[in-house]
Amino acid sequence: MSILAVGSVALDTITAPGGKVEDGIGGSATYFSLAASLFAPVAVVAVVGGDFPQSAVDILVARGVDCGGLERRAGTTFRWCGRYEDDVNVAITEKTELGVFSDFKPVIAPAYRRRPYVFLGNIDPVLQGEVLRQLAKPKFVALDTMNYWITGARDELAEVMKRVDCLIVNDGEARMLAGKANLYQAVGRLLELGPRYVVVKKGEHGAILAGRGFDFILPAFPLREVRDPTGAGDTFAGGFMGYLAETDDTSPANLCRAVAYGAVVASFAVEGLSIRRLASLTRGEVDERLGRLGEMTRF
Repeated sequence: MSILAVGSVALDTITAPGGKVEDGIGGSATYFSLAASLFAPVAVVAVVGGDFPQSAVDILVARGVDCGGLERRAGTTFRWCGRYEDDVNVAITEKTELGVFSDFKPVIAPAYRRRPYVFLGNIDPVLQGEVLRQLAKPKFVALDTMNYWITGARDELAEVMKRVDCLIVNDGEARMLAGKANLYQAVGRLLELGPRYVVVKKGEHGAILAGRGFDFILPAFPLREVRDPTGAGDTFAGGFMGYLAETDDTSPANLCRAVAYGAVVASFAVEGLSIRRLASLTRGEVDERLGRLGEMTRF
């Protein structure tokens, strides 16, 4: 089965434990698509400026990503500049330049409207809702968000959450959105807000998957070095959704396995600066590490 990803494609300047990257390819749709394309066909809907290098588009195309929905406009590409210090789970934003992303209005071409699996990346929840209105009854929709929208567009976010199958957030966002300090209470509250499933990403501490009547907890794959955590959450979502689309199975048992694939793909992404490790990753490497994770967690 195929996937539609709607989000950002950006140029990132990153200072991380592994070094520094100037104007590296980034954005939620980029990381998601590179991960998901290991499993299933992916089409991207996003916008870039005239300064976005064709070589960056070629990286996506080389992985089989359909970039027909990547709109190029006059102006500058969305840029993010940030750094990581002692806590690699916390990104310190130094500068954000929205460029053409500031008035992004995603239009879903007819060829993409029937894609059964949909990822709504971290964009304005009003736009996420407009994307859903253009689709023809997708089988499974996952939604990502962030603290900016949680605090600034809570009502709009609450509305779109009622229309998706899965909410994917990190632990801080889960607590903020639910208004609960206890993470498990927060997960329960989020399920009451509408999605059938909630995935909470906890970085080096793994992930939680919850639905009505079941819970699943998975540790992260242990790494001795994290070179750059940028995009790890979107990479996780890509592995998660990619495996669901590949198997075309959204049962609770398969969702648990999809969480494991998401965690493993994300563990590779943070081993390299920007998208470098993710762009060279193979499915064989993913499956081998998944097996190792399985051995570590079996008792």
